[in-house]
Formats: sequence, C-alpha cells, structure tokens
Amino acid sequence: MTDPELRLRRPSPQLLALPWEVPLVEWDPDRVALRELAVGPSRHLVRFVVADGVLWAMKELPVRLADKEYAALRRMEAMGLPSVRAAGLVVRSVAEDSAVLVTRFLTGSWQYRRLFARLPPDRAAHRARLLDAMAGLLVELHRHGVFWGDCSLANTLFSRDGQALAAQLVDAETTEIHETLSDGQRQHDLDILVENVASGLIDVAAELGRPPEIEPRLIEEALGVPERYRALWDALHAEPQFAFSDRYRVESTVRGLEELGFVVDEVTLAPVDGGGVRLRVGVGDRRFHAQRLRELTGLDVGEGQARVLLGDLQAHRGALAREQGRAVNEDEAAPSWLHDVLTPGMRRAHAAVGHVGTAVQAWCDLLEVRWLLSENAGHDVGTDAALEALAEKAPTDSAARALVADTANDLPVVGPRPE
Repeated sequence: MTDPELRLRRPSPQLLALPWEVPLVEWDPDRVALRELAVGPSRHLVRFVVADGVLWAMKELPVRLADKEYAALRRMEAMGLPSVRAAGLVVRSVAEDSAVLVTRFLTGSWQYRRLFARLPPDRAAHRARLLDAMAGLLVELHRHGVFWGDCSLANTLFSRDGQALAAQLVDAETTEIHETLSDGQRQHDLDILVENVASGLIDVAAELGRPPEIEPRLIEEALGVPERYRALWDALHAEPQFAFSDRYRVESTVRGLEELGFVVDEVTLAPVDGGGVRLRVGVGDRRFHAQRLRELTGLDVGEGQARVLLGDLQAHRGALAREQGRAVNEDEAAPSWLHDVLTPGMRRAHAAVGHVGTAVQAWCDLLEVRWLLSENAGHDVGTDAALEALAEKAPTDSAARALVADTANDLPVVGPRPE
C-alpha cells in the first residue's frame, strides 16, 4: 500500500497527524476529535474533525472529483466569491480511487436544517430572509460565470450579517466556471434551485412534525425564488436609455446599486442611434458599506453588519454635532464612536447573549432591539433597557433571536477534544 499524497494549505501538526491512510468511515473517535453536525444528505461521506483548535470538514470522494472540486473552490476563492475555502486535498489511495477534500468550517454558520428548526412555522418573514440569501448567492455566482449545477439548501451554509442572512456555497462537485453564462444556463440553475429548495423545505418540515398544511406555503415560497433572483439580476444588468439632458438619472441608479451593497466601478454613457444615451454600470463586489466602514475605522465586517454600524456611526455623528454646535464629518466622528460607543457596547452586548456568536453581531442585535423598544415606547429607551431585553431574549431563542446560536461552538464532540 502506498502512502497518501497530502496537499495542505495549512500544514498544522494535528492536521498532519490525522490517519489519512485509513478510510474516513474507519476513523477512530478515540484517536481523532470527531464532531457531529446535523447535515443534509450527501452523495459522499462527510465527517467533521477538530484539529489544532479549528473545525474541518472532510469529504471522501473519487480522486478526479476531489481534484475538480478543490480546483473550483480555489478559483472561486481567488474571485472573492461566497464559498467555503479549500484547505487541502489528500489522495488517500489511487488504487482505491479515494481522496479526501478538506475545507475549513465556516465559524458561526448554520446548516439549514438547524436554522429551519429554530424558525416558528408561522414566521414566513424569517424564511424570506433565507430565500433572499439563496437568490443573492446564485446571482453572485452567475455574475462571475459560475454554474453551480446542484444549488440547494443542503449545499449552502448561512450566517447572520446584521439583520440579513449571508449564504455560502459549500459543495462544488458539479460546479463549472465559464467566462460568462448564457441565459439558458442561468435558467437551468434556477430551475434546479427551485426544485431542491422546495423538496428540502418540505423534507425538513416533515422531520420536525410541522402540520401538513404548511407544505403548499413552502412550495409557493420556493417558486418565488426566481422572482427574487431576477429583481436583483435586472438591477445589476439593466441598461436604461434616456436623453443626454437627463444625466441626473445616473446618480439615482448608482445610489440604488450602492443601497443594495454593490460597489460601482465604472459608469458609461454611450450614444444610441436616434439620439439619447444608454447607461451601463460596471459593478464590483457586494461590499459597498463594508468597504466604507473599513476606510473609516479599519473594521472588517459583513456587508449587512456594516450597514447597521454605519447607521450607528451617523447617529453618533449627529450627537457630536449637537454637543459641539457645528457640523461634524464621518472622519471626525469615527474615532470617538469606535472608542466610546462600539468597543464598550460590543463587550456588553456580547456578555448579554452569553458570548454566543460574534461581538459585532451582538451589537447589531442590540441596536435592533433598542430601535424596536423605542418605537413601541415612542421615545429612545436607552442602551441599558435594550441590554436587559436582549439578555432576556437570548436564552429563550424567541423569534427575534432565532438565528443567533453559533453552531461551531455548541455541538457535541465525539472522541477527545484537542488540548
């Protein structure tokens, strides 16, 4: 028997020491820190391992498929796309046509089964956020020429991003990367998504013992995903025509895209036959607010979180202007907001939720709770009241807190934890 061939991007001691020569199914929990995660069905065996304090996903599959998926994930990473990061490829045995693809588990992410289990059946708004994330993920992939081929809830991980959900591709076995995709390829991917999302939601509802009458509602919601997809796709690819004198329309288009979170790289006004101009907008990553926050504070957070935090910074800026009796710009307000508001606020908010999830997300949740309480009260209730309400909600996992738990930290381990 030949020794395995290891290709690891992070050759940490415990990762190197794993029994790569043994099939995954035979890994001994007395020797390997295995962690059980409730994942959906998979064509290939997937196991989760803690090594050097990191949670890794291991998938055993034929050598050719493993090599193809590893290359696709590396390429998507280089393109900055929302997908898991390939951490290594181990050819366990050429004779047995067996390889192991290693990816790093996304900390703070949710597999949809756990997510769905925490969503009350009558809360369609929560499921809408999940479907928005799915549609947004597919748009991002298609914009960059990526045909997924097996887009489904089971092949996606979700994480909280401010008051939104972010979706990440976790299975690229069927992925093809082209220069561009045809309308037919995009539609085929959409059709696969609708079918898989509908069946996935129905299967989980049945597992959870949800009433049968919810099934038509879930199918209807799945059938609505293409509409979400097309609305976003059209916003990014529309080429409106108007008179040259109506150039003011450029600003509203750019602002609309920035509001959606996209960075506008270039604007082109091209003359058209018969008079007038056609507007084309070159759009980059969906990181507009995150990029602005990073410029102001150095913080690197999700786009949804950045949107919330920039709103908080603006409120602080307004308070400073009232105190000082003069205009205060963002660059002036950012240092004191970071030091006096955000840093201590994150610490208190994170403690209020039992240090579950991230401190940044805890502060975003606190701001949302404070806003809701203040709306109901008709005045600003203040941070202390919001903290108290946040702490009360955290253990009960109520609708407002249904998506908080960090699954990377709350799942049982089979076998020894690493020292």
